[in-house]
Amino acid sequence: MNGKLLKTTIITACAAFAVSVTAQNVRARTYCNPINIDYTYMIYNSDKDISYRSGADPAVVEFRGEYYMFVTRSLGYWHSSDLQNWDLIRPEKWYFQGSNAPAAHNYKDSVLYVMGDPSGSMSVLYTDDPKRGNWKAVPAILHDLPDPDLFIDDDGSAYVYWGSSNVFPIRGQRLDKNHRFIRYGAVDSLFNKDLSKHGWERFGENHSDGSQGYIEGPWMTKHNGKYYLQYGAPGTEFNVYADGVYVADHPLGPFTYAPNNPISYKPGGFMNGAGHGSTVKGPQNRYWHFASMALSYNVNWERRLCMFPLRFDKNDLMWADTYFGDYPRYAPDEPGKPGEFAGWMLLSYKKPVTVSSFVDEHSAQMLTDEKVKTFWLAKDNGDNQWATINLLQPGNVYAIQINYFDYKSNIYGKPEGLRHRYIIEGSSDGKNWETLIDKSNSYKDTPNDYVELPQAKKSRYIRFRNIEVPTPHLAISDIRVFGIGEGKKPNPVQQFDVKRLADRRDVMITWEAQKNAQGYNIRWGIAPDKLYSSWLIYDDNQLLLKSLTTDQEYYFTIEAFNENGISATQKLVHVK
Repeated sequence: MNGKLLKTTIITACAAFAVSVTAQNVRARTYCNPINIDYTYMIYNSDKDISYRSGADPAVVEFRGEYYMFVTRSLGYWHSSDLQNWDLIRPEKWYFQGSNAPAAHNYKDSVLYVMGDPSGSMSVLYTDDPKRGNWKAVPAILHDLPDPDLFIDDDGSAYVYWGSSNVFPIRGQRLDKNHRFIRYGAVDSLFNKDLSKHGWERFGENHSDGSQGYIEGPWMTKHNGKYYLQYGAPGTEFNVYADGVYVADHPLGPFTYAPNNPISYKPGGFMNGAGHGSTVKGPQNRYWHFASMALSYNVNWERRLCMFPLRFDKNDLMWADTYFGDYPRYAPDEPGKPGEFAGWMLLSYKKPVTVSSFVDEHSAQMLTDEKVKTFWLAKDNGDNQWATINLLQPGNVYAIQINYFDYKSNIYGKPEGLRHRYIIEGSSDGKNWETLIDKSNSYKDTPNDYVELPQAKKSRYIRFRNIEVPTPHLAISDIRVFGIGEGKKPNPVQQFDVKRLADRRDVMITWEAQKNAQGYNIRWGIAPDKLYSSWLIYDDNQLLLKSLTTDQEYYFTIEAFNENGISATQKLVHVK
């Protein structure tokens, strides 16, 4: 090899190595829901022949400046130093692998307590070394507490809350922390559903089912001397699964319904649901709300996790910011703007796709339809499979998310060695390609992999090349390309109309469709400066919103968006 050729080869190799290292190892400034952790495959279900991943009911706590996340039916728990990057801990002893909705509480950064499956003979663990996981058990003292929550106040008084029922309320009781957490005193029925007033507590997709919904998953947060008892409703498998909150001056009430409920609500977009969660104070002394999202394809209980910035306004109203809730947002440790929407739009929505192969109705276009329950299925899972998205116009690509799908995966529990390996390339002409993301040497299990590029890359074509997946089939729900296009933003929406119906829990919202809009965000709240709720809608110009409170007034507005940005909002509509 001559010197010139050798030099060129070395430069090329170093450049490729730099792209690979940079794309994977530089601290990401953003994150994107659903959270990308190595979710456990099904370890218990009546449908024993169906394999699926699931993560739900997250209990996230801070302990000695770091964070621990306990999740329903998982073979261990997750640890993070920044609320963004999570690693699974397989503890020395663990008792809750088959439990639903574990609870956790950090007591003065000295002992971490966890409560688990109430059907077992033991339901409280404690440790001062959760990284090692040398958990010790308190003798069996707490039973029949579905979806428990443990709260220890600043004065050392302890309480347990529980409830998961379409009949019974959220309940609470005192505990004696110093004597094996013995329950004592009266069992207080704190609050229940009120379907006649609270539209969002109604069952079904879009609250369309008249049957009794569930109230479940309590979680207590103390802020500015007030007690915020959060709860989930109406059902974990629905797009409208959400969290509400009641507020009190004492841990056992009396509690008052928050006027801006639900406080954590994400019914529209790519992946839906924001219920049965927990609230934790994270980096930069900011609050974050973790919750469950519904996938619900293989079975109803197929779920993922999400994280939203949570805020308290000047009136101490609690609310989670779910605006563009499955688009890139700034990370918890990003200086100055943690949790804010990054402003990167979806360049890939409904753009043409070509693929190496596909099976039956699981065609190429499923990769860009923003529907989590549809997926591209390749004929095999080999390294000859690829997919190319034509963005139609050049755009500045900032990040890409690959959402793998479990199609006849035949995996159970958490086997060693699960990993996803692939390469993402960009091109301006579809002929000359540049590596944007190199995961060819990755040994991580990344079912919802989100990768932020070190710097924006202008591309018209994006190509995914498979190398290895842990499943017997290569199936991907969506490849989502985020960035900023170079065209025009939509104009402000016209003919925006909101009519409250005879059933005051419902409003019919209509507007004039725009040709150059991908979709719309409807935003509403209880005052002009409290538009805390939003619903992202693609390809439609009407919405029957069924989540209002009957005796509450509201303000509504709307904006259009496309790959180039967001329009100005429409003038507020006041609904009495």
